[in-house]
This record gives sequence, C-alpha cells and structure tokens, in this order.
Amino acid sequence: MIHIYNKGNNDNTLLLLHGTGGNENDLLDIGKLIDSNANVLSVRGNILENGMPRFFKRLKEGVFDLDDLEFRTKELNEFVEKMSKEYGFKRDKVIAIGYSNGANIAGSLLFQIANSLAGAILLRPMVPRRDFKLPNLDGSKVFISAGLYDSICPKDESIELDNLLRKAKAEVHLNWVDANHRLTYNELEVARDWYNNNFKKES
Repeated sequence: MIHIYNKGNNDNTLLLLHGTGGNENDLLDIGKLIDSNANVLSVRGNILENGMPRFFKRLKEGVFDLDDLEFRTKELNEFVEKMSKEYGFKRDKVIAIGYSNGANIAGSLLFQIANSLAGAILLRPMVPRRDFKLPNLDGSKVFISAGLYDSICPKDESIELDNLLRKAKAEVHLNWVDANHRLTYNELEVARDWYNNNFKKES
C-alpha cells in the first residue's frame, strides 16, 4: 500500500487513515498535533471511487460493500503487521487516527480483528458493520468525535457505535462537536488531551 513512514521518539505509532478522496499526506498535520514524537504510518486507500482513493468499496453513500470491507480490513491489518517488522515499531502500540472513510476502516479493524489496535481516534465515523459479534476489546481505548449537524454520519450512528464498543468492553469517549462533517481545530485539541491522558504515559 502507498504510505509514508516517519520514525518518532517514543513507542507509539499513529496509523493515519484519510477520508474519501484524500491521500497519505492529509492527516500528517493532525498526527503531529496529537503526538509530534510518535512514529507515523500514513496509508493511502487501495480503492478508487470515481478517481478518489478510499479504503473499501461502497454500494452507495452510507451503504458499505461488506465483502470488500472484510477483505480490505484484513489487507490493512496484514500491511500494518508487515510494516511493523520492516520499520521495527511495536505492533501492540498502534493507535489509529481516521477521518470519515478512514475512521470506518479503523472501526472495522476494532470490530473484526482482536488486538489489531491499542486504540483509535475516530473522527466522524459510522458503524462499520452489524453482522457479527465483536471481539473482546477490554483494554482498547477509543475516542469518537461526532458532529451534531453531520448529514453524512447521523447522530444515531455515533450513539450506536459508542454502545457497541462499550458492550465489547472498550473504553470509549464520545465527543460531540457543534459542527457538520468538517473537522474543527477545537475537537482535535480535545482528541489530543484524551490521547495524552491515555497513551502519553505509556510511551
């Protein structure tokens, strides 16, 4: 997968996952804001939709191709595994930061593959799938940032995702933002504070 890797000064690795139409450069500044000393693995999605990179196919807006989602989730997990060996970062210290489509593939990693992530910052996520039981996520820490006026990711999606992750024993913080699908600097600062409380002390 096309990617950027930047070695940091602590044990954490930020897995950066862009939104539809983005690329591996999009979230670098956000990664730097969250933890400027972490390793960074920023990945470009392998799917093109009308020329726009994505991490998995969809049948229409808001309706995911679940077979492709399952395949691409495994593909991404295997890629992270391979890169951890190639670059020498700790596989159990990977924290995903995903926006929109990138948040959905990060959520799918949590839903589908036990111990794939130590935690995640999910910016404008949806429920990735509802067709099977989640693994035990005890010890996983998840930050969800949802827009109160987001027409792409409705409020009910964020509430349901929060509930599903909590039932699987993840530690979840659901942050509501007075915004639509666009990100705000203030919510990124809140995400950074959450990250510092949960992961900086483990670096």
